[in-house]
Amino acid sequence: MATQGAEVLVASNRGPVSYTVGPDGALSSRRGGGGLVSGLSAIGPDTDAVWVCAALGDGDREAVRRADGGLLPEEDTGGQRVRMLDIDAEVYADAYNGIANSALWFVHHMMYQTPLEPVFDAEFRRQWDAYRAYNQAFAEALAEEAAPGAAVLIQDYHLALAPRMLRKLRPDLRIGHFSHTPWAPPDYFRLLPDDIAAELLTGILGADRAAFLTRRWADAFTDCCHAVLGPAIPSGTEIGVHGLGADAEFLRERAHRADVDERMAVLREQIGEGRRSVVRVDRTELSKNIVRGLLAYRRLLEDHPEWRERVVHVAFAYPSRQDLALYRSYMDEVRRVAEEINSEYGTEGWTPVLLHLDDDFARSLAAYRLADVALVNPIRDGMNLVAKEVPVVSDEGVALVLSREAGAYEELAEHAITVNPYDVVGTAEALHEALTLPDPVRAERSKHLAAAATALPPTKWFLDQLNALRG
Repeated sequence: MATQGAEVLVASNRGPVSYTVGPDGALSSRRGGGGLVSGLSAIGPDTDAVWVCAALGDGDREAVRRADGGLLPEEDTGGQRVRMLDIDAEVYADAYNGIANSALWFVHHMMYQTPLEPVFDAEFRRQWDAYRAYNQAFAEALAEEAAPGAAVLIQDYHLALAPRMLRKLRPDLRIGHFSHTPWAPPDYFRLLPDDIAAELLTGILGADRAAFLTRRWADAFTDCCHAVLGPAIPSGTEIGVHGLGADAEFLRERAHRADVDERMAVLREQIGEGRRSVVRVDRTELSKNIVRGLLAYRRLLEDHPEWRERVVHVAFAYPSRQDLALYRSYMDEVRRVAEEINSEYGTEGWTPVLLHLDDDFARSLAAYRLADVALVNPIRDGMNLVAKEVPVVSDEGVALVLSREAGAYEELAEHAITVNPYDVVGTAEALHEALTLPDPVRAERSKHLAAAATALPPTKWFLDQLNALRG
């Protein structure tokens, strides 16, 4: 057992910093953001904390080789102690792409085309061994870094086995696990082989506390425990719910910088004077339902011709997991449908769909500010922060068209126009309703949405988990 070490530890696949190697061999670092970064900063400099993460690429691995015991230089990490693990590249690829992203993510988002997939064969079992090894590497690093009785917050489906593994190494620790995705209901979760399903559940139940973004996902987890483990459920794990909210202070400040104003001017010119805008901002993940969103917009133009030349669909679909063929094909389909709509309905002075496939945060914030309607229609989503961010920074108030399958639905449904994400005709009618809302009604709804969206900002979200775990 460690005799000294960190009082608070966070474990996640991706850390707060990434590295690239230049042509001259010099390393350059880039800091990331997000709820964990904000949360850890909230505990204050007097708390000894460390973040354990994986090296994601060649730059990260080179940084680990040059680092002292895997601890990165604090000038690269904003003063945060970060231990990066140089897990064998093949083991990492099998664990991350083979299991986490190609099996667990698909199960929890209920995304399989079941006549053909999944196929849990010998190759899957080989990759599962890599997933175990990946989780074991995290457990061993956390065990080494943790002070007696420390609080450890393990993040997401990449690290579902780590709580039980860490418990065996360090029974003195207070261990939490947080799931950032939905959790599949039992009938779907049991697509997994029985022994794998049981191993995942007992892995998370190695924690003192298992937490989720919504009550719906938490209840699905407990339902899976009863269905898969039956009377063999390990006892003693508390179930918690923490609905991550938008960081209003950061978003509002960042949304009013000069680069955002410049992009707003460009967007306004592209949309055209006097036209309404339907805005979506997503990564091109399969669950985000971008293609059906485009089809719903086309249905709007077909069923309500009065909107032709009076509305523009501003669709930002940023690359995601382009190393997987299925994701590349999906992005191609997004592009194809957008071009088809523009070809079918566009006129000399009006481009119906303004599609961007390159990531630009300032441009996204500009779109948030000027959106008349925000379209957030995922097939299934753990939370969906875009639904919460747009009302927070909207200049004039925004109407939110929201899928009932987004985690954010639990908090925002009362003041949104909600849709079945598979129903293209219904979504088209919801867009029409949103576009025709009187301005005062839209502004009032937007104010309520912003209040609900910021109820649990990242710092409070993190501290609530930490305090509950320690308590």
